[in-house]
Formats: sequence, C-alpha cells, structure tokens
Amino acid sequence: MRLILLLLCLALPFHALAQSKGQPSGTIEIEDSAETDAAIATRIREIMAQLNGYSDVTVTVSSGIVTLRGETADTEHAIRLNELAGRVAGVVAIENDVVETMDLTERLNPAVTRFQKRITQTIAFLPLLAVALAVFLLILFLGVLIARARQPWDRLAPNAFIANIFRQLVFIFFAIGGMVIALDVVNATALLSTILGAAGIIGLAIGFAVRDTVENFIASIMLSIRQPFAPNDSVEINGDEGKVIRLTSRATILLSFDGNHIRIPNSTVFKSRIVNYSRNAERRFMFEVGVDAADTDLANLRHLAEDTVAGLQFTLPEPAPSAWIDRIGDGAIIMQVTGWIDQRETSLNLAKGEAIRQVMSAIDAAGFEMPNTTYRIEMASQPITSAPTLDASKSDAARTSTTPPEALVEESVASQEEALDKIVMEERNDPEAPDLLDQAAPRE
Repeated sequence: MRLILLLLCLALPFHALAQSKGQPSGTIEIEDSAETDAAIATRIREIMAQLNGYSDVTVTVSSGIVTLRGETADTEHAIRLNELAGRVAGVVAIENDVVETMDLTERLNPAVTRFQKRITQTIAFLPLLAVALAVFLLILFLGVLIARARQPWDRLAPNAFIANIFRQLVFIFFAIGGMVIALDVVNATALLSTILGAAGIIGLAIGFAVRDTVENFIASIMLSIRQPFAPNDSVEINGDEGKVIRLTSRATILLSFDGNHIRIPNSTVFKSRIVNYSRNAERRFMFEVGVDAADTDLANLRHLAEDTVAGLQFTLPEPAPSAWIDRIGDGAIIMQVTGWIDQRETSLNLAKGEAIRQVMSAIDAAGFEMPNTTYRIEMASQPITSAPTLDASKSDAARTSTTPPEALVEESVASQEEALDKIVMEERNDPEAPDLLDQAAPRE
C-alpha cells in the first residue's frame, strides 16, 4: 500500500507539469460549435497517428476544451501533447490526463527501436569510416618514410640525438595532420578540439609527474649541442672526478679513477661547474717543500728548486717551472714549487712524485737543513729520553734511487692511464649503449 502511495506522489508532479505546460493563450470565442469540436478532435487524432508512442491516447473535445486520456512510454511524450494540441485553432484549454505506462514491453520498445536505428546508421557509416581510416594510415605511412630517412635530418642537426628529435617531430606532425584529415572526411572535426583539450590536460598532468625526467631530457639536448667534454676526457663534475664514458639522454656516465661507474643526471651536469682536465695538453703540478728557517738562503733555495724541476726530462720549458716562498710554518719556511707537463705523454701523479723526490735530494745535497718536526713529551715521573734517530746509511739509501725518473713516469703511463683508457674504450664499444658525444662535433 505504501508503495502505491509513493508512486502516486511521484506521478502527481508530472501530471501537474503536463497540465500546466503548453496551455493555449489568446482570446476565447463566444460561439460554441459541435462541428468545431469534432474538427479539433479529428485533427489532433490525425497528428498523433503520425507520431510514435500515442497509440493508447484518446482525445475528446467539448466547448473547445481538449481532454487527453491514456498512457505513453514516458512523461516527455505526455508533455509534448500539450504543445501539439495547443497549436490547433479553436482549442480553449487542455486537460492532460495522460500518464506514463508501467507496461515493460511498452517501455522497452522505444529503446529497442533506437538501438536498431543506431545499428543501421553504423552499418551505413562503415564505408566512410573505412575511407577515413585509409587516409589516416596513408598519411601516417608517408610520415614514417620521411622520418626514417637519413637526409636531410642528419645534415640539418648538429648530432644524431637532435636528428632523432627532428624525426620524431616530423612523425608527430604527420600523425596529427592525418587525424585532422580523417576527421574531416567523416565530418567530425569538432571532435578534434575535444581530443586536443584532453591531450593537453593529460600532458600537463604527466609533465608535473615526470618533471625531473623532462628536465634531464632538455639538459641532454643542450649538452649534446654544446659538447662541453669529449669521450675519455678527465673531468670534475659537481665534485665527482673521472673519465667520461658516454652521454645518454638522461645521465652522464663517468669512470672514476678508482674504477667505479658514476651516473650524474644531465640536469645536474648542465647546471654544475665542469672542470675539464683534458681540454689543454699542458697541465701544472704543485707541491710544498719545508726548510729550516734558521740561516737559510731563501733566494738560492728557490733557484735550486726551479732549476731542479726544469732539469727533469718530462717538464715543459714553457710555461717555465717556478717556486716562491708561501708562508712561515712551525719552525720552517714553506715554499711552493710548480712545473708543467704534457699530460698526453706524462702521468701527472708520477711526474709530481718524481719532482718531489728530485727536489728533496737536491736540497739535501746542497746542505739545506730540513725542519725538525720531532716533538717530545716530558713526564714528571719519568726521565726524558732522546728521540730515535734515523740511520744515516738508511736515510741516504732512501733518498738515492737507481731508477731514472723517466722510467718511473713511463711506467705510470703504461700501468694507470692506459688501463683506464682501455676500460673506457671497452665501455664505449658496446653497440647497445646509446651515446650523444661525437668526437667531430664542435665544442664550446
């Protein structure tokens, strides 16, 4: 019982809406004619006979008042009757008692009819859709052929990475052009704005999600154009030192001097300070020497250090070696000594080490005293003992070497530099590893 009352309550607003909407307006005639009422009823019946969904609706007219009774498939059909009847001349008022049918078959028939109509339209639309798809595939195939061609992209781009980006842009251009032409064939170009709008929103969301990846990609483009370093260059990037193996679309790969791989994101590389030790063949080494401050001829000491470094075979005459008094330490004068080498032929570390050895030997042979850095701790309860002294014969043996400095340097080049170069070349010879560096590309 409650369910029936609920349905009646829901139906009353629709009935009131059907009664109030579409009522005729204008002046009511004084004369009342049965012939006019019959003509009005006949005309309304003829109109409903040409429309679907009004087969169960009856029409009676009395004194220009139209009374509609029966059932329709939905409320919209009932409300539409007011509009139709109100347009017939002579209608004074409309009593619309048409209700929505509860018959399941009657309710489903319009949906089945619409479904059948859409299937028929789809079948008729298939040939045009096939033509549009063929046009899109033809344009897309043409774009693939042009994008895969080596010329003119390899000639226009400064390197292979930029050429590949050009190819991708050409492919995207042809894909969008093919889509526009295909939609125009099926007269659905209005759909293109919806697709582009959705793609823009999705692209914006993806851009925020992969912001770091996009930043690395853009930095890769800039680094591939600028080429701040070459393969096998010794560099320092953001505090990391090593030899350059390759530049990928996301990171720069270094081989540290300890033999470890270092991956630095390209966005970090692009924004960091880059020190390229291999760009110039000449490279300077520097070390400190301390001598006793008492009774020391500092001018002779400085000339002695410069002449000793200049006399080494691996030291370059230009720029010339130099030495200067740097500071006063604890009981010693600290002197800085520098020299230049060709790092393509000489190991920096071994050249520096051999220069230190030779300068120390020259200072000792010239009679300059080295600072005494021995510290003694006095304990009140124990007697003071003298510090152990180094045997002179052992000291002389330690300072004397029968191996020439050139042999030590050559040994370093063979054992260290060549070993690292070999590892770098093995890494670069991997055919599946991408590389954006080009030896022939211009560098900044």
